[in-house]
Amino acid sequence: MCQVEEDYRDGLERVEVPSVSKKCVKCKEASAAVVIRAGDTYCRGCFKEYFIHKFRAMLGKNRIIFPGEKVLLAVSGGPSSCSMLSQVREGLSLNAHKKLRFSPGIIYIDEGGVVGQTVEERRRTVAELQAMFKATGFPFHTVALEQVLDLPSSVVAMAPSPSEQPASNYKEAVGHFLQSTSSSRSTPQDEEQTSLPEVPEAHTHFLQQLIGSAKTLTARQDLLNTLRQHLLVHTARTEGYGKVMLGDNCTRLAVKLLTSITLGRGAQLAQDTGFSDARYGDITLVRPMRDYSAKEIAYYNHMFSVASVFTPSLDTKTTDKASIQRLTESFVTKLQEDFPSTVSTIYRTSEKLQTTCRSSAKAEPSDKCLLCVCALDTAVGECWLENKTIGASVTMRTVELILLSLTTDLKSLLCYSCQLTLKDMVSGGLQRITYRHCSCKLF
Repeated sequence: MCQVEEDYRDGLERVEVPSVSKKCVKCKEASAAVVIRAGDTYCRGCFKEYFIHKFRAMLGKNRIIFPGEKVLLAVSGGPSSCSMLSQVREGLSLNAHKKLRFSPGIIYIDEGGVVGQTVEERRRTVAELQAMFKATGFPFHTVALEQVLDLPSSVVAMAPSPSEQPASNYKEAVGHFLQSTSSSRSTPQDEEQTSLPEVPEAHTHFLQQLIGSAKTLTARQDLLNTLRQHLLVHTARTEGYGKVMLGDNCTRLAVKLLTSITLGRGAQLAQDTGFSDARYGDITLVRPMRDYSAKEIAYYNHMFSVASVFTPSLDTKTTDKASIQRLTESFVTKLQEDFPSTVSTIYRTSEKLQTTCRSSAKAEPSDKCLLCVCALDTAVGECWLENKTIGASVTMRTVELILLSLTTDLKSLLCYSCQLTLKDMVSGGLQRITYRHCSCKLF
């Protein structure tokens, strides 16, 4: 029987808690400065070496980016994309062990108009980011999201991809690159126009109406992601870049995988979460940060003073149940607290998933979604938009093969997930989606 004055402290089992006083698991000499996972403790120097090696190993293993190729870095100002920029800058330095050999450029898409920021707030954010970009010495491009309204129709058409170079030619390309660089002196790259382009107020108002026409935050975020990707691809094409680097990390991709399944994008998982995405043909999206967790990135940025800039988004200060994306993110991050292998398990599972649909890179133009440019995963014969007809002609200069018949139901042009997004937009009344050479009017 328990006694009030009895002392039970000596009988309690003591559980050993990981401590930074342990030695580094790699060098076995210095004291650990960071605990990534249980049993994985690194000192400051070994953690930096581990972080840099993982980035370069990801690029070296896939061998998609060839020496001398122009690569556009999509930097949003967040911790992950800023860390990616820091790794590229480190890899191109003169004293780098395994030096990167591509020509980088930077793009920042200002989305302040969508979230209701004033012109002064947008300029202040752009000025802060441009100061960071100038320090790298890379050419950079500042683009307002409103410019997506003036994009040509070719952005949603698959351009012919350049002839693929086999991996066996990678070493030959490296040797040719070294000879060309040794025989010619490198000249500093010219900086692009640094000021935020002037955006007509009518464009900002129309974009807000377009995003706000979706009744749910889930559809608004999905539509915004599509518009952002179109603008990235268009900028890469016009500026001569063949690859676009995205800052998606392991935690973000784990959330994106579950969210995509929930939104009906299961057929596009390999492209949405894989290392490379070649749906646009001549432009390939790559994700070199996909092996890093958000925790590792946060530790690295804090320890080595990698600056980042906070930019509000559509789901800033919203509840966990505000959208499917927010709910999935809350579910994964909370589960990760109690089960540290949650994110890595979801992430590793995504690498094994394949789709039975035709790859977007090999699909015909008529077999690709008009919005997300993925291979269509819907049967043409199935009816989705009951009593919904096209009230105006859909005309696009470069995808006329898709749009020969004016009576074609819109569902034959969209994948299942984009159908759901558009259904959410048009269910409340007449809405218009307008590009420069594309005008769809739904009733």
